Amino acid sequence: MSDLDAVIIGAGHNGLVCASYLAKAGLRVAALERRGVVGGPVVTEELWPGYHISVAAFWMSLLQPKIMLDLDLRKHGIDVLQTPAGFQPFASGGSLVFWSDTARMQEEIRKFSAADAEAWPRFVAHMEGLMPHLRRLLFEVPVDPTTGRLGDMARSLALAWRFRHVGRQFYDVWDLLTLSAHDFLRRWFESETLLTALGCYASGSGGNISPKTPGSAYVLARPMLRDPDTPAGPGGLVKGGMGAVTQAMRRAAEAAGVVIRTDAEVARVIVENGAACGVELKNGERVLAKAVIANANARTTFLRLVEPTHLPAGFLAAIRRIRTESSCFKINLATEALPRWTAYDSRKLAAENPGSITIAENLDELEEAFESARHGRMAPRPYLWILTPSAFDPTVAPPGKHVVSVFGGHVPYRLQGRDWDDAAREELYEIVMRQIARYAPGFGNSVIHKQVLVPQDLERIFDLPGGHVHHGELSIDQIFFRRPVAHAAGYRSPIANLYMCGASTHPGGGVTGVPGHNAAKVILQDRKKGVRPELFAWRGA
Repeated sequence: MSDLDAVIIGAGHNGLVCASYLAKAGLRVAALERRGVVGGPVVTEELWPGYHISVAAFWMSLLQPKIMLDLDLRKHGIDVLQTPAGFQPFASGGSLVFWSDTARMQEEIRKFSAADAEAWPRFVAHMEGLMPHLRRLLFEVPVDPTTGRLGDMARSLALAWRFRHVGRQFYDVWDLLTLSAHDFLRRWFESETLLTALGCYASGSGGNISPKTPGSAYVLARPMLRDPDTPAGPGGLVKGGMGAVTQAMRRAAEAAGVVIRTDAEVARVIVENGAACGVELKNGERVLAKAVIANANARTTFLRLVEPTHLPAGFLAAIRRIRTESSCFKINLATEALPRWTAYDSRKLAAENPGSITIAENLDELEEAFESARHGRMAPRPYLWILTPSAFDPTVAPPGKHVVSVFGGHVPYRLQGRDWDDAAREELYEIVMRQIARYAPGFGNSVIHKQVLVPQDLERIFDLPGGHVHHGELSIDQIFFRRPVAHAAGYRSPIANLYMCGASTHPGGGVTGVPGHNAAKVILQDRKKGVRPELFAWRGA
């Protein structure tokens, strides 16, 4: 493996996207993956014979249509299945079905509040009105407005010009970035039920936030960031599990000429004369390239793979300050049967099973779960988002058996006064089973196998810093031109020829593919214009 234009550290989905764009532009590219399978957290693994599990990521809601179409990912194997509407039961026996049709959703809401039903179309129209700006912002390369360089000043002005039509909606976008989800929603809705049903998305966002955390309103926009009305088709449950997404990306990359190696752990970035020129693997092998691109998170890249003598002290201090501690967990189950939701069955809907199930009884329980995690405890009634893929995809389980995915919040990264040992994981599992049993009695008796992943497991298996699925909080101090840190947000590092393309960069985590797309754009521009050391210079204190 020689004469490479680019070597990518990590074959997660963003690394594969970046590799594909570079190879399609004619570059010689290799991607090196630490694990035995590509995809990072976007994988399907056969944890038990015949049971194919989306171990971490579980729902394709954000992968951008532009990337799917550019890389022809549907041809390479992405097949999104049609599933029924999502469902949320309540202990009273009531429930909420999340119909996609506005009029039908209004009637669903009317059971709880006539005023909220009337407000629903206005809320949807408001959010949809913001989407063109937010979708465009995803693909913007962040600028550093503080450098004083003419090029950066010109790019800042160009960015402002491209968004000149935002107008008064600027303040609406600002509200999404600064208000809590609860405060934002209260502008439209009054019923506790709807405030819980919509606000609980904050608890399931993968961030260390609750519905009442300032700045959490942005999560309300995330389900709409992917335009469903394009030739790429809608998002949703992927046939074969989420690993089908990254396997399609792998096929697209290899078709473009990318060399992909698994079980190839990078030990360090080789830096000579102030510039990155390759990597050294754990086994001592050196892979040289004109550019090194880190799909690994920023903490791993700059605190483990690069000698500190090559980086400015201020930059290293900023990397250490990135808030990455997670409070989410994932439980994967193989079962004899699917859960029977009492409230769902009583409604006698056309679909035998809901497309997804949200467990969030009220705002008090959500806040208690968040506060418990902050103080090192497991909450007795955590938030849960549950999928039953085998109800719609027979390829993921043996005949007559099932798989169930449970994503939850919140648990602490570190338990108070104890470790996350087998006993602690078993305690969390029992808590979750009791929570499910409130709405689906007896389901726990059908479990054959289980996998319980807490933040430390997500960190260990997938190198997610602090177990954080976004590589760090998506708060206003850690987004756009401050992601991963201020003065290094344009996919370049302070070391010449060392780039970043993972979720530590704009626009952050979620299976969007956008960091990989944007990083490739910057790398190709640098090659076209000629790599200039000043582009990588650290301007921070």
